[in-house]
Formats: sequence, C-alpha cells, structure tokens
Amino acid sequence: MSPPSHLPLSRRELLKLSAGSATTMALPAVVAAAEPDRTGARAPELMQVDFEVNGTARSLRLDTRVTLLDALREHLHLTGSKKGCDHGQCGACTVLVDGRRINACLTLAVMHQGAKITTIEGLGTPDRLHAMQAAFVKHDGFQCGYCTPGQICSAVAVLQEIKAGIPSHVSAALDAPSAFTAEELRERMSGNICRCGAYSNIIEAIQDVGEASA
Repeated sequence: MSPPSHLPLSRRELLKLSAGSATTMALPAVVAAAEPDRTGARAPELMQVDFEVNGTARSLRLDTRVTLLDALREHLHLTGSKKGCDHGQCGACTVLVDGRRINACLTLAVMHQGAKITTIEGLGTPDRLHAMQAAFVKHDGFQCGYCTPGQICSAVAVLQEIKAGIPSHVSAALDAPSAFTAEELRERMSGNICRCGAYSNIIEAIQDVGEASA
C-alpha cells in the first residue's frame, strides 16, 4: 500500500523517522534509571570504635561496613598490613588481636571494641627489631616483602600456639606438645602465601626463634 500522495515522505522514510524518535524518547528514561536517587538514600551508619593499637588507645568513628584492615590502613595510616587478595586467602593482612592472629580483611572494625591489636609496626622498630623480624633478616625470609608483615605476625602467633599446646592437623597427638618441626610449621603457616617462594627460609627463621625461646 502506497502512502497518501499528500505526504512528502515515503513509507520507508516514515518508518525510519518513527524508530529514531522512539529511541530518542526512551533514552532519558534509561539514563534516569541508571542514576541513583540521592534524595532518598540513607547516610552510612557510623559507630564509635575504641581499641588499643600497638599499645596506644585509638578512637575512630567508622562506617559499620569498614573492615579492620581498612581502618588500620586508611584511618590510622598503618600500612604495614597489606591488602592482597581481600578474601582471606593470602594472609598478607594478618594482625594479632588479643594475641591471636586473624585476617584483618575478613573482620569488621566495629567487632573489636576494646580489643588489643598489634600490627607489624607494633612488633618492633628498625633500631629494635622483634626476634622474629631479626630472624627473617638473618635467614633471608623474604624477597619482594609484600607478604612479609603478615608472615611475621602469623609466625609470632604460631609459636604462641605451640607453647600453649594447641594442636594442628599434623600434630602427632592432641594431648602431646608440638615440636618446631618443618612439617608442623608448614601446616600452621599454610594460610600465608609467599608468591616469591621463600618458604624454606621462612621456616628456618621460625625454627630459629622457636628453639631459642623454648
């Protein structure tokens, strides 16, 4: 069927024009839907968190969704603890909370009200190294160094666990004290990944400190 003779457009041209107009009219709706409605958005919920970090009382007002790792790095500027995988799989963010090692990327800061937190900065200083830090230097227990803060914090906790009689998966007996064997230490340090592959040197450093303090 031909278009009426009084129309200046052909049928094909009319269809093209109609399709273009429909698309143009739909665009504002798509853009509007993609933009967040800030007028009705809730403000982040903030909470006061008081804890002790490396022997110093600290007080922060934080979004309740902030992880302990981000609180330490972004709010307290303690950047020794590293953000590696951010999924609790590499151990680069390991810190000590009330003497126990945890992955700081997997826990919220607000969960540790009143806790005593120790990061790599709190273990020792360049002129007064912790025994484990000195052992890592002595045995060349690092290469790039990215995982080293977490490795050292975890190693310090491992020795405390062994001394406390806490068994591991490879412990010979649940009621017998564990030894500082390479097998025992590898199992206990398995949550800390070293992409440079300095594992044998790390184990030697931990054994050195463990045997010296036994």
